Parts: sequence; structure tokens; C-alpha cells
Amino acid sequence: MPVVVAAIAVVVAVIVLVVLFKMVWRVAEPNEALIISGLGARSKPIDGVDSLGFKIVTGKGTSVLPGFQVARRLRLDSRAANLEVNCVTQQGIPVKVRGVVIYKVGDDFVSIANSARRFLEQQGSMDGAIHELFTGHLRSIIGGLTVEDLILNRERLTSETRGSAADEMSKLGLVVDSLQIQEIDDETGYITNLGRPHAARVASVARIAEAERDQEATQREQEALRENAAVIRDTEIKKAEYEGQVSQAAQQARQEVILKETRNAELEAERTEKRLESEVRKPADARAYEQVKLAEADREQRIAQAQAAATEIQLRAQREAEATRLLGEAEADAIRRKGLAEAEAIKARADALAHNTDAVIAQQLAEQWPEIVEAGARVFGNVDNMVVLNGAEGVEDMLAKALTLGGAGLGVARQLLAGMNGGGQDGGGRNGSVPSTPSLPTVPLETPEKD
Repeated sequence: MPVVVAAIAVVVAVIVLVVLFKMVWRVAEPNEALIISGLGARSKPIDGVDSLGFKIVTGKGTSVLPGFQVARRLRLDSRAANLEVNCVTQQGIPVKVRGVVIYKVGDDFVSIANSARRFLEQQGSMDGAIHELFTGHLRSIIGGLTVEDLILNRERLTSETRGSAADEMSKLGLVVDSLQIQEIDDETGYITNLGRPHAARVASVARIAEAERDQEATQREQEALRENAAVIRDTEIKKAEYEGQVSQAAQQARQEVILKETRNAELEAERTEKRLESEVRKPADARAYEQVKLAEADREQRIAQAQAAATEIQLRAQREAEATRLLGEAEADAIRRKGLAEAEAIKARADALAHNTDAVIAQQLAEQWPEIVEAGARVFGNVDNMVVLNGAEGVEDMLAKALTLGGAGLGVARQLLAGMNGGGQDGGGRNGSVPSTPSLPTVPLETPEKD
């Protein structure tokens, strides 16, 4: 139990010490300064100043006795104050100037002390003080400048303003980080008119430059188009050359394939020819030689047989010619004798005809009566139908008239007489040819039936 109490007492004592330390110890942040005033708060002499009457601490910690000392913080970071000043230039032209001042408390102890004396409890009033300070200096400086100076040389304006306000800023413990003149306006339009000639000149230059740029761009576009066309042309040419090379290579490859195939075919043909030579041709030649020899032997045999047959035929022809000659002589002799006999018969008929003509003619007509009737019937060759009214007697009368009128009977009689006279004389004792009697077609006869 006493140990626990002792431990509790130790813990309580530690807590009390921590609380007391926090109450006593103060640390200055990087962007602030601790201003400590009260019992025993004295600073070391600074720049000939024996004592400030308070203590300044920056960037470290210090102890502050509660109830005897007071610690307050002064911000050291940058601040911005907007400026808007209505003033008149040296030319009497009213202008409005807008700008901004970037300022802060100085980092040295003198500046911190001056700022602490003036703004420690009223740090928000710094912006108003800065605005009034720079407004006055700007009016004074702008009154000695022209509008052209304000526009063309703003750096002069800012530098003169900062220089004229430097003493006041030092007394306030402030320093200017930046002063910027943002805008200068005038209600009369002086600045606008001042810029018009330059604007027109600039616009003209701009239009000329734009036209030149357009022309240059057009030329470059045309050059690019020409270069592109040339590239396309070269590409097409190279493409055509490549395609030609590919086609030529393919053609050469095809030719090589064809040559190889042709060579293979020739080799195969040679092998086939050699195989045929060994397997077919030589045996065939042997067989053909054998057949030739056999044919020659057979031919010689047939020639011998033909020669024997020709000899036999020749002998037979000689015998037949001799027999024919003898037969011809016999036939000629017989014909001669027959001719002599016929001549004697003709002479006898001629003598008989001279003495008894009617009997001879009657005999010849009787012998040649069928031919006479046939010759007479030819008169009716073109008759399709013929009606005879008096029967057989009518036919006989009509045939007799046909023979008499048509001259058929006379022709036959002359022929008979010419035959009797040996073909040399007619009934008047003249030599002449007797025309042959044409054959008569058979004429169909219709005999009407009697009632």
C-alpha cells in the first residue's frame, strides 16, 4: 500500500511538472516572433540600442513566468495590400492606377521592435497603413510623369515609388518584397488613341506577315505536294520495278521448273527408250529379222514357183496360140465357104426374084409376118383407148390401113428384098440402105359387146 501511494505521488508530480512546463515554456514558430514583456524581460543591446524594454525571441523557445511576464506573437509572413489610385499625369490627363504591394515585417530585431511598437495589438491595420503610404507616393511620382512614361517605363514608376517610401517603411519595421503596377486606365481614351497608330501599323505588319505566311505556306504546301507526288511517283516506280523483278524472278523460277521438268521428262524418255530398246525393240528387231528372213525365203520360194508357173503358162499359151491359129484358119475357111454359099444363094434368089417377084415377096412376107404386124401396131402406140365397132374385121381393116398408110408393110417388104439381094439392091435395081422397121407396141383393143 505505501508503494502504491508513492507511485501515485510520483505520477502526480510528473504530471504537475509537465503542466507547469507547458505553462512556462513558449516556442516561436518560423514565421513569427515572440514579444515578451514584464518582469526581467530585457534584450541584449542591438545596434547601439541599450535596451528595447521587451524581449524578442525568434526561431526558438523561452520560458515565460506566468503572472510576471506576457508573451505575444508577431507574424513575420508576407502580406498583400491592393492599391487603387486616382491621379493626374504631367500632361493633365487623369488616370487610374491599380497595383499591389507585397510586404512583411523585417527579419532583424530593429524592424521587429518597430513593428511590435506600432502593430503588435493591431496587426490588421498594416494593410491600411501601407495603402495610404503608397497612394501618396504614387500620386506624387505620377504627377511628374507622362502617360507614355507610365506605359512604356513602369519599372521606373515602381522603383521610384519604393525608393520614396523606404524611410517610412523602415520606421514601420516593414520591407517591400514586391510592388506591381497592374493596370493604368484613363477616362479620356488617350491611351487607346495613343495605341491606334501603332495598332494600325502592327495590324498592317500583321496582315503583311500573314499574307507572307499564307504565301509561304502555299508555296510550302505546293512544294510538299510536289514532293509527295515525287515520292508517290518514286514509290510507284520502285513498286513497278519490284513487281517486275518479282515477275521476272517468278518467270525465271517457272522457266527453271520447266527446264527441270523437261530435263526430267528427257531423262524419263531416255530411260523409257533404253528400257524399250532392251525389252521391246531388240526382241522386236530380232523377230522382224527372223520374219524378214522367213519372208525372203518364202518370197524366193514363191518366185521359183511363179517362174515355174510362168514357164508352164508360156508353154500353155504357145500351145493355145497354135490351137487358136489352127482354129481361126479353120473358121476363116468355113466363113469363106459360107460366104461363097450365101453369095450363090443370094444370086439364086436374085435370079428367082427377077423371074418370079410376087412369089418370092409372098414367101418372105409369110416368113416375116409377126415383125410386120408388130411394125404396124406401132401406129397405135400413143392411143390410150380405142373402140372398134365391127369386131375382128374392123381390127384387120384398121391394121391393113395402118400398114398401107403408115408405110410399115412397104418398109418390111423393102427390107426383105434387100435381104434377098444381099443388102445391095432394092425393087428398082438400085443400091441403097433400107431403114430398119421400128417395133410397134401392143395396142389394147376394146370390142363392144353386142346386145
